[in-house]
Amino acid sequence: MSGAGKSTVIEALAARGLKAIDTDWNPQWERDNGDEWVWREDQIEILLDEEDSEILFVSACVSNQRKFYHRFDVIILLSASEAETRLRLASRSNNRYGKYPEEIADVLRYKATIEPLLRKSATVEIDTTVPLAEVVDRVLGIARQPRLDEP
Repeated sequence: MSGAGKSTVIEALAARGLKAIDTDWNPQWERDNGDEWVWREDQIEILLDEEDSEILFVSACVSNQRKFYHRFDVIILLSASEAETRLRLASRSNNRYGKYPEEIADVLRYKATIEPLLRKSATVEIDTTVPLAEVVDRVLGIARQPRLDEP
């Protein structure tokens, strides 16, 4: 959800030299679908088909992401409390979204209606109100766990 820390975590993973893609509002990965942004499915397919790194991190919150869940080893839901979300939206400087009352209302409505659905589909949830280094270490620990289908 907006304000959960997705972009910040992706930037921190990339800073550690890992392949980390933030698709939010990026026309390379998403397109405007009228009243929402959705993944450009052709581009996401190419990204996943041609993936050559040991671990790929993809950040998103779009309505058609579920179509790709079967392609991911782990789905991590990053979450923050309503109060923390409000604070982050008000103070962030890397994204204009969430600065107006109607946008804040939308985010809080999505937290109430969409976040529970995301939680059901997630492999694990991480509370991002702890220090960023702890969040990133936890993401890495989860991503590096052996999968059942691996030898």
